[in-house]
Amino acid sequence: MTVLAGAGSASAQSSSGGGSSAIVLPASGRNNQGGSVVVAEQLVLRTTTRPYNSVPPESIAQWVEQVAACGFRNFCTVDNTFNIPASYAKSLCREIIRRGLDVNLWCIVYPKWVDRELVELMARAGCHEVSLGFESGSDCVLTRFHKRFRAGEVRSTAGMFREAGIRRTGFLMLGGPGETRATVEESLAFADSLDLDSLKIAVGIRIYPETDLAAAAVTEGMITPEDDLLRPTFYMAAELKDWLPPRIAAYKASRSWVM
Repeated sequence: MTVLAGAGSASAQSSSGGGSSAIVLPASGRNNQGGSVVVAEQLVLRTTTRPYNSVPPESIAQWVEQVAACGFRNFCTVDNTFNIPASYAKSLCREIIRRGLDVNLWCIVYPKWVDRELVELMARAGCHEVSLGFESGSDCVLTRFHKRFRAGEVRSTAGMFREAGIRRTGFLMLGGPGETRATVEESLAFADSLDLDSLKIAVGIRIYPETDLAAAAVTEGMITPEDDLLRPTFYMAAELKDWLPPRIAAYKASRSWVM
């Protein structure tokens, strides 16, 4: 089925199969800025809008209930903000539990501000899988990425979900500014240590306009200031250009759970 989702939901689009039918929630129950869209085999939820404006948890749960009544059970949240803030995520889970909904949830989680109460509520609400976009296992690289978490918090978060019986998919983005062979190896060893159910690795990082990465790419001559970047362009640390792709290919070859 074709995924219909708000801007920024490319990850959800890639997970859908072929087909043409889709279900859209009634306009009367939607945020004016496109708060939620339903897809045929999965429900894609945008629980926040820009500027930040949260949809009431009760409304999201009501939408889930309406679609579940039509026979759909698999729901996924878009972007790694499900638990930001954690109080909102807990309220949403409690509302799903209160309604007794028999659904499967897949949530993209920011690996910070996660506690056992949240994990337990997610499990009770039907969460069977989470994606952890930690991008790197090297604290110095995480700092460059302006992440608010560190590797230790990722480890703690992954452990809590494992103990709750929730599948975990990790994400690594390798080759950014400041990346070295040593930080790559640190990230790969870190991913191994988490005992994840699956891991996705991106070699090179897409450059978007008006970002620190775009500025670095201009400085290093990868792009020009006039580049509109409509065509996907990826940053790769110069010293890793020839080494990183075969290194990751070799890493994947011995690990069936790595994509």
